[in-house]
Amino acid sequence: MNTLTHKVPRAQRIVNKKGTEHAWTAGRTIGQIVLTLVALSIAIPTIWIIIASFKDKGEFYGSPWTLPEGVHWQNYVDAFTDAHLGLYFGTSVIVTTLSMILVLVIALPCAYVLARFSFPGKRLLQLAIQAGLFINVNYIIVPIFLMLVDADKWLLQFFDAGFFIDNIFVLSLVYAATSLPFTVFLLQDYFATIPKAYEEAAMIDGASQTTIMVRIFFPMAMPAISMSMLFNFLCYWNDYIISMTLMTGDNRTVQVGLLNLMQTQKAATNYGRLYAGMVIVMIPVLIFYAIVQKKLLEASNMGGVK
Repeated sequence: MNTLTHKVPRAQRIVNKKGTEHAWTAGRTIGQIVLTLVALSIAIPTIWIIIASFKDKGEFYGSPWTLPEGVHWQNYVDAFTDAHLGLYFGTSVIVTTLSMILVLVIALPCAYVLARFSFPGKRLLQLAIQAGLFINVNYIIVPIFLMLVDADKWLLQFFDAGFFIDNIFVLSLVYAATSLPFTVFLLQDYFATIPKAYEEAAMIDGASQTTIMVRIFFPMAMPAISMSMLFNFLCYWNDYIISMTLMTGDNRTVQVGLLNLMQTQKAATNYGRLYAGMVIVMIPVLIFYAIVQKKLLEASNMGGVK
């Protein structure tokens, strides 16, 4: 009787364990299927655009799924030179690089101080940064534009030309300013999770606060820094509204240039050059993502008090 009593719960546990394993396997299979479908929905259009970028003008009148008869590199040459996409590409590279440097130079020390020190007004500053997360820059770009126009009108009283409108450095400053709340908020939370043992060990060795911040906390925060850099890079590189509003001359960013290319090539029915321009715009994003992802994985494996 006692043996049977002990065997029944054990049998139930075995059945429950097998049921849990089957449920876990089924859930994992469904998850893999969903991820595969999502990956295919992204990969197939990307591959199709790359293939279409090598087609000649006459090949688009047939089936859109046919492979190109040859590799027409001239589409890329025409998009990069004749459509001035090379000029726009260089402008975007300069603006994106300057914006990322500015936001990191400002956000890193600010996030470190907010995470590791206590001072009067700290809570108010944190609330202001958190409030900035809810402000969509697209809603305030018109007031920013009017402020810059008024500043240029004031400068024209003393100089022959303005400075704030159609200036890549001002555009970089606007990009950096609008992305500061997110960057500071993300880095601050990560800095706060780092144990004080690292800081105390460095102070015992005679390291200053600046040395601790630069040589200890910044390398340890590379996962958060890489994530913020990736997010900011995508925002800067893919922006259209801010660039279209503040850059009123011929020196536009690559997204504005791509739209002009789309309008021109649609009218000329030269879709090969259009898709070549899309590929040119996509390449820096893919390269930067691959680099940051590698750094993110390397940094996530670092640790230990030395």
